[in-house]
Amino acid sequence: MKTSRLILPILLSIISFYSLSAQDEFDFLMDQEDIICKEQEHASHHLQPRGLRNAFAGQTDMYYQSMHWEIDPAQKYIKGTITYFFKSQIANLTELHLDLSNSLQVNSIGRGATPLTYVHADQLLTIALGKTLAIGESDSLTISYEGVPPSNGFGSFEQGSHAGQPIIWTLSEPYGVKDWWPGKEDLVDKVDSVDIYITTPLGQLAASNGKLISITESNGKLVHHWQHRHPIVAYLIALAVTNYASYSHFLPLDNGDTIEMLNYVYPETLTQTQTQTESMLDIVEFYNEKFGLYPFADEKYGYAQFGWGGGEEHQTMSFMVNFSFNLQAHETAHQWFGDKVTCGSWEDIWLNEGFATYLTGLTYERFSPEDFWPQWKSTTSNSATSQPGGSVFVDDTSSVNRIFNGRLSYNKGAYLCHMLRWIAGDDNFFQACRDYLNNPGTAYDFAYTEELQAYMEARSGVDLDEFFKDWFYGQGYPSYDLQWSQQSDSLVFWLSQRQSHPSVSFFEMPVPIHASINGTDSTFVLQHSSQAQRFSFFIGNTAVDSVSIDPDRWVLTRDNTVTEVITSTYNPIAQSDFIIYPNPASDFVNIMPSENIATVDIINVYGKVQSANMISGKLDIQSFVPGYYTLMLKNKNKDILSIQSIVIVR
Repeated sequence: MKTSRLILPILLSIISFYSLSAQDEFDFLMDQEDIICKEQEHASHHLQPRGLRNAFAGQTDMYYQSMHWEIDPAQKYIKGTITYFFKSQIANLTELHLDLSNSLQVNSIGRGATPLTYVHADQLLTIALGKTLAIGESDSLTISYEGVPPSNGFGSFEQGSHAGQPIIWTLSEPYGVKDWWPGKEDLVDKVDSVDIYITTPLGQLAASNGKLISITESNGKLVHHWQHRHPIVAYLIALAVTNYASYSHFLPLDNGDTIEMLNYVYPETLTQTQTQTESMLDIVEFYNEKFGLYPFADEKYGYAQFGWGGGEEHQTMSFMVNFSFNLQAHETAHQWFGDKVTCGSWEDIWLNEGFATYLTGLTYERFSPEDFWPQWKSTTSNSATSQPGGSVFVDDTSSVNRIFNGRLSYNKGAYLCHMLRWIAGDDNFFQACRDYLNNPGTAYDFAYTEELQAYMEARSGVDLDEFFKDWFYGQGYPSYDLQWSQQSDSLVFWLSQRQSHPSVSFFEMPVPIHASINGTDSTFVLQHSSQAQRFSFFIGNTAVDSVSIDPDRWVLTRDNTVTEVITSTYNPIAQSDFIIYPNPASDFVNIMPSENIATVDIINVYGKVQSANMISGKLDIQSFVPGYYTLMLKNKNKDILSIQSIVIVR
């Protein structure tokens, strides 16, 4: 049963941390075993961090932060005090380096009552510790700062309005952390535990990460205390402040517990939103089933409405422009893929975005298998193949647009997931995903494509080096040319492919072929490893009605051709026996050797057959529109000598 109720602000007393020095705060927290989980250890990666923008980012391990902010949504301004607890990761550590915009002013940095010297320049805050730390040794310090944050990326710190009411919200991915607080932007360190205190004017609610501990009134303002006891990467720490209305759904679990789904929405959208967000119950329940329990079930999940034109998967509370099913499914999926396990480099952003896009497709497969699931596959595949090049691997991490390229990082990345599922099989694919999410070294940590590959190989027993070389690092996709013939009691296929981009010489893939045989549907899987490869299957003395390539869209491909060969003797000559150039071509192509060729049939992607004139080995193609074509070369007896592929361009 799905239920919802309106959650009113709870006004409880909390202990003020503002009066504590850094050391006092540390001592206090150390006495509270139920408050801090800083001793949680994560297994070391076997892969070194790559693509660091701050060369010093890996020198320290941030294990706890107490973060205090003053926010008035009517003013684009921030005032903050943050206490950091960290360990040295290197010998003889003497400095702490944090990313911080030059637009923000540092008021003071100190350890307890002891001030520390620092340099703030070139978007970097370098703090002299005043002592030397050994590997594993801990330290703490407090930074007070303020200023008008700049706006970068997708809107790292934004002021807007809704229904005449002001709002401030943050979105730090990928490089916006430094715009509003001093932290580590690089994907190298997760803070094990945070307490977040947001002071606002009366009548405002502050959305943030973790569990809402209290909202108290102090000196005519509200102090909102959020507490998060799971590792969190800096770009997922977030806040949003406005005159929110709040309510919760509750998802019951098999063990009798519930997951609270706490939502902060604009009052003017409350009635509509309360109905729309009930979808999250089905979505989370489905993801729990497929990928394991929601990673932050002991705290909350929920949404906060904000002014950006999409959504952001802030840990435990996604920020949403609206509450469409698609957006809910995508941002909720990120709580597993992106939040619990975070890509270790922006080169590998598909581990976040490709999986979240694919999980959205999986919700359609579960809840609308006949309608929206086929549409999702068609739309996603068509987007990924709408241009001939482009790799899932991000080759320019300095470009935000390249990192979050919808065609490549999202849609082609999602199709990598789909093809991995096809190759590994359902049971192996989903178990490998659970391994990736739950095993030490990746659970609540960072991961790379190589690690996902290792999990997939371990479960499936399939060597995936070639797959990732072609589909992750390589560009483009294959277009298949299938010829088939019913010969006696067998169904014979010859399969070739065209590559849309020269970075991949051949896509080795299992290709599903659908055949209707005497009214019965059958699927034949062709392990395609070479051009004009021949496959034969015994079908008995039954009639083949039709043949098609991959109607269920397991493989990322387009512009395929299927040709029935009406002869019992057809056997295509290897492509190397004929040379066709240039290819692509615009006006003419040359075919060598040409002595035995009597006619050439040109077949377009829709199967229409046309003849073309060839004189002395030169084939006139000026009358054909640009596109992919199949050439069927025949001798004077109409026997097929070879089938070739060309691309006509203008």
